Amino acid sequence: MQHSSSEDDGMISPISSVDDSDVTMPIAPEAPEPAPGLNGNPVNWYDADRTEPYTRIEPFQERQDTSIEFFYKPVTLTALAAALAALGYVATTQDVLEEGRDKRRVGAYAAVAGFLVFSMIQFRDGPFIRPHPAFWRVVLGMNLLYELALVFLLFQDLNSARAMMTYLDPNLGRPLPEKSYAENCALTPQNIWNAIDIFCLAHTLGWFGKALILRDYWFCWILSIAFELAEYSLQHQLPNFAECWWDHWVLDVLICNWLGTYAGMKACQYFEVKHYTWRGFRQSRGIRSKTKRVLTQFSPHDFTAFQWHGTASLLHYVTVVMLLAVFLAAELNPFYLKSLLWMEPDHPFVIARLAGVFLCALPAGRELYQYINDPRKAVRMGQHVWLMLATIGTELLVIVKWSKGQFSAPLPTRVRVAWSIGAALLVLYPVSQFGVPSARRYLRRGSGKPRAKAQ
Repeated sequence: MQHSSSEDDGMISPISSVDDSDVTMPIAPEAPEPAPGLNGNPVNWYDADRTEPYTRIEPFQERQDTSIEFFYKPVTLTALAAALAALGYVATTQDVLEEGRDKRRVGAYAAVAGFLVFSMIQFRDGPFIRPHPAFWRVVLGMNLLYELALVFLLFQDLNSARAMMTYLDPNLGRPLPEKSYAENCALTPQNIWNAIDIFCLAHTLGWFGKALILRDYWFCWILSIAFELAEYSLQHQLPNFAECWWDHWVLDVLICNWLGTYAGMKACQYFEVKHYTWRGFRQSRGIRSKTKRVLTQFSPHDFTAFQWHGTASLLHYVTVVMLLAVFLAAELNPFYLKSLLWMEPDHPFVIARLAGVFLCALPAGRELYQYINDPRKAVRMGQHVWLMLATIGTELLVIVKWSKGQFSAPLPTRVRVAWSIGAALLVLYPVSQFGVPSARRYLRRGSGKPRAKAQ
């Protein structure tokens, strides 16, 4: 049975396929080839508009808030000229360097200053931009100088190192009397009052700084208790680690360390929830507003709360354990160094070392956190954390080398057993938490595979 053509046309669906030959597609006229240059005129390199953002490479600091524009402009040649002028003045002026005086000290200081100037201008920027990226580049340069000094001292014997320290301070080079803080441990108000000294304030400030670095309550408490246990363990080598029980756990842990940690974490919480509004110096109106804007230059540009997740994976667990171990070593190293080099606890070199490590650890902690938690963005470990690890490791090598023959008392058996149990627990936890579940999943995948049929 045949249908009419009209019926066939009515049965055609709007989306039915139609033969390409039945449809005539309009052919667009071919566009003429564009003339070279601009309106037929050739364009030279000097005709380019250099104000476009894609025509220039901006340094890191120029992409940030330029509240005081002068300090964010590259002035490398100006800084070089100023440094050479100052260097020439000091080196050639007779009233600065009198004939017959020892010029080695001034020459060493000039070399250090020249290296720090190069660090300020040419080193890479770190994670912090307040108060200025150049400040943290100088901090990195100071850390590198300290590391190079440690490498030099590593190849010296202890007596030579003590003699070298007298060049920096003639008052050094004399043995220090051994002092113990566990002579009268009766829990009386008088003994507690006598135990309160400037070091209590140092404890509080130190833990305030550690809280700013780690930004974690649990880490600070673990380190606080671990340090007191380390003092118990090393009393046979350093007598000043011997303290009364209430000095360890009440005065240090529950009062000084807790106050510093609490204040530090409160500061972290304030910076975390603070509303940051960055306004340029020229956009500020009035003396008060401009002064406030300059002062805020010394506050963080932004703040990142740390979530270490130490038990989330084996990588995070190992990172956290190594981080706490390095922190504990950084706490113990100055006690050994000042004992071996015969320096008082309040010596400027000891205080400078503590302050320098704090400044270096601030960007190092931020870089380590980003390296572990954001591996796509941080493809390699940051320069601050790398150099900090090298510094603490070199300090340990120096201490191990110089300690030979200095500490004759053997390690007590109870201390050896206690630290062995602690190390075993640190190993057993990841085995039970990560190793056993991974082994079970592996066995399940192996048992779930179909066996080959017998021929």
